[in-house]
Amino acid sequence: MSFSIVCDGLSYEHADGTPVLDGLDVAFGAGRTGLMGVNGSGKSTLLKLVAGELRPTAGSVSVAGDVGYLPQDLPLATGATVAGLLGIERQRAALHAIEGGDASPEHFTAIGDDWDVEERAHAELDRLGLGHLGLDRPAGTLSGGEVVMTGLAALLMRRPGVLLLDEPTNNLDLDARRRLYAAVRSWTGVLVVVSHDRVLLDLVDQIADLRDGAVRVFGGNLTAYEQALAAEREAAERMVRVAEGDLRKQKQELADALVKLSRRTRYGDKMYATKREPKIIMNARKRQAQVAAGKHRTMHAEKLEQARDRLTEAEQAVREDAEIRVSLPRTEVPAGRTVLTLTGVPGLSELRGGPDAGGEPVTELVLRGPERVALTGPNGSGKTTLLRAIVSGAPGACPGVPVRYLPQRLDLLDGSLSVLDNVRRFAPAVPVGELRARLARFLFRGARAEQPAATLSGGERFRAVLAALLSAEPPPQLLLLDEPTNNLDMASVRRLSEALSAYRGALLVVSHDLPFLETLGITRWLAKHPEG
Repeated sequence: MSFSIVCDGLSYEHADGTPVLDGLDVAFGAGRTGLMGVNGSGKSTLLKLVAGELRPTAGSVSVAGDVGYLPQDLPLATGATVAGLLGIERQRAALHAIEGGDASPEHFTAIGDDWDVEERAHAELDRLGLGHLGLDRPAGTLSGGEVVMTGLAALLMRRPGVLLLDEPTNNLDLDARRRLYAAVRSWTGVLVVVSHDRVLLDLVDQIADLRDGAVRVFGGNLTAYEQALAAEREAAERMVRVAEGDLRKQKQELADALVKLSRRTRYGDKMYATKREPKIIMNARKRQAQVAAGKHRTMHAEKLEQARDRLTEAEQAVREDAEIRVSLPRTEVPAGRTVLTLTGVPGLSELRGGPDAGGEPVTELVLRGPERVALTGPNGSGKTTLLRAIVSGAPGACPGVPVRYLPQRLDLLDGSLSVLDNVRRFAPAVPVGELRARLARFLFRGARAEQPAATLSGGERFRAVLAALLSAEPPPQLLLLDEPTNNLDMASVRRLSEALSAYRGALLVVSHDLPFLETLGITRWLAKHPEG
């Protein structure tokens, strides 16, 4: 099999010396590969190295063909337009200049054979559900999901030989996800996608599991991968049970041997005391018994140690991913207490009751007690804008309790500060030891708490922001969460669901992840549509 991507002894470390990858060997061939691994394992870094966005500290990356790369967060330059995101500004400018009568040779060079670039751009945008976007529209006015899909449209227009997608379903509504799935399903080149989206990962041909600095490749999609892991785990658990039984047996045999040796020693001492045989013979027998006893004891001790080693090895084979242990503040809100009132806030009238937007328009929104409200709706409908209005204290937004907001882009951290120092900004009066204990529950233990925020992966950044918000003083009784499962691995999504299910405050959650929302015990569904 020929490989389009080959990584040989690939290593990478951050500027501060923090290692991410160390001597990684992996190759990807034709077809669709789902790249999985826990947050911080180096998935995004690997894609950036393959894309040429980063230079390896050691080792090499070779790629056969041109690369198209869609990062988690597309950088938006000031003044950028949709055409700029598509990468066609130069061709459009040349085309319009020629249409205006300017026949300079450089315009023809810029266009090449791409005379239908605008038609192709509109067709690709329309295929991805973005037909309403004008090419001159400022990129800053797009929603997070629209930015992602526009970036995907740019790649599909280029048709690179190798396509790299990093968490492409983040911020996408259900319709956009379906269009993305269709694009992935129809892709015939090399595709490597980092994702925690189950539907997307069930469309791939193989799963590459990045764990402990190495990659294992499993043929088949996510379902086949999970079945293979379940079989491995079952076999490993059987080995644990066998090793535990062997350890108990060796402990018992050692105890029995020690009892026998003790009896023989007492018998020898008695014979020596009664002097039933000549002293020289008694001393010889005593020395022989001591040597034999020492060998016997050493043999059983070695068997016991070997049994312990087998048990340790068997337990390590049972895969247990590190999961965040979120400790949410115990801030119970009485059932009748008004938590939030919204009246006259821009976009409020575009809300409808129910996830399918089939209810009546909302003229006033009142949250009482520990309500759990899910806010859904298509990309660009203004869900994030509504959350920002609440947290910024816009006219008509009246929170009745302490509020904390988790934004989509996770831009609450100062990249120049460590994780610990960022959390201290939110809780300056809390002792450092207590903050370290809280960070440990979010998997930032020891030196990891000193890691600069700028070096964090998407999932690590989420954990750091969540740790900061939930450590804040006063603790939040209303949490506003904007797409909280973005960038989280599946284990962390599950653990976050469990933690939020136990939270006693009120929740207002924007999400397109219906399985996640269903785990939270949502008490009210609202859908936002820009058409009102």
